[in-house]
Amino acid sequence: MGGDAMDRRREFALLGVILLVAFGLRLGAAISLQWALDHRLNRTYLIPGDAEGYWELAEDLAAGREYSIYTPPRRVLRMPGFPGLLAASIAAFGDSRFAARVLLCVVGAAGCAAVHWLGRSLFDARIGLLAGGIAAVLPTFVGLSPLILSETAFAACLAASLAAAAGLFRTLRSPAPSWLGALASGVLCGALIGVANLMRPSWLLAAPGIGLMALLCARGTAKGWGAAGGVVLATFLMLLPWGLRNQRATGHFVLTTLWMGPSLYDGLSPEATGDSDMTFFDRENLLGRMSEYEVDREYRARAWAFARAEPPRALELGLIKLGRFWRPWPNAEQFGSVWARLAVAASSVPLWLLAAYGAWRLRPHWTALALTVGPLAYFSAVHMLFVGSIRYRIPAEYPLAALAAAGAAALLDRWRGRSAEGGASA
Repeated sequence: MGGDAMDRRREFALLGVILLVAFGLRLGAAISLQWALDHRLNRTYLIPGDAEGYWELAEDLAAGREYSIYTPPRRVLRMPGFPGLLAASIAAFGDSRFAARVLLCVVGAAGCAAVHWLGRSLFDARIGLLAGGIAAVLPTFVGLSPLILSETAFAACLAASLAAAAGLFRTLRSPAPSWLGALASGVLCGALIGVANLMRPSWLLAAPGIGLMALLCARGTAKGWGAAGGVVLATFLMLLPWGLRNQRATGHFVLTTLWMGPSLYDGLSPEATGDSDMTFFDRENLLGRMSEYEVDREYRARAWAFARAEPPRALELGLIKLGRFWRPWPNAEQFGSVWARLAVAASSVPLWLLAAYGAWRLRPHWTALALTVGPLAYFSAVHMLFVGSIRYRIPAEYPLAALAAAGAAALLDRWRGRSAEGGASA
């Protein structure tokens, strides 16, 4: 058998080991979490609120009921992807949160495979394996996986969409592919962006962003237009059924949700602190006299009016939220123990330092930096408007693991080179 085939077999054998480790760590976290919830904390969820809402929507989907929550009903509060994932667990295993946590551990391990795919597509097989290994063991990735929250599923889909984008750019730089081949690569990337947005709507601008990058890579040629069109069109088509459903449910064509307005006002208002506090929503009860669509528009208008009237305070809030987003230890009180803070900081800071070194080494390769650092920059800007938390940073650290792996590989090569020089001189 040829050497290339042997190398490929060895790579995927190592990837299998990495994924087993990833799943094992996450399963251990799920077992520990479930035990703590059942025997020490005596509650159903570690972080209630969002988790309860996701589970209720999942139960509605599994039972074939209307996809809505609360009274008056809010029909376009959450994207359907994550509740649909939980509904699959309910359909298969019944009303078991632990079974759902195990399914999310599988999704978390799949996210490590997506990081490997990204590292391999951007760099090479060795960096891909290092990237997958980093993602497998990072405490933040492991600890978040079994929570009934959308971040892990979103992160896995986000990393997969970026890996497809890396493959698209490689295709565009090749002289061989036709317009049709570029279109097919663009469609794959756009479809994965659409799946990510079905988990959380904040990745929507990735479609035009990657489309623009495709045009720049192909220097405006026909295959560049084909790739860009494929990305945007496939993203739109993935979200179209949801938009049509929203048209029927509310009378308005909405590709994402009607929760952006209240979320924006949570981050930009006279009462805003940078942390989330949605008590104003129940207190004001605008849904008692407005439609869901009108409430969304009302809170958007209030948030922007506040920003125009109080620009210094809006800027101050933005910096506070940016600080919360980049804090190297958890913001939530549920993770306030010294050990949790140390574990997160001891993993986050080295990840950032390795990524910074990788970025320095790869500074001429703008597409690699855009696909690895770009998501962090993008979500940093987004959460200067909305509330900030480490929880919203973690999905963007999945692609950053590929850049950190490139930095680690460069350091290893440098150390080996020095060792070889030292041995030769001896």
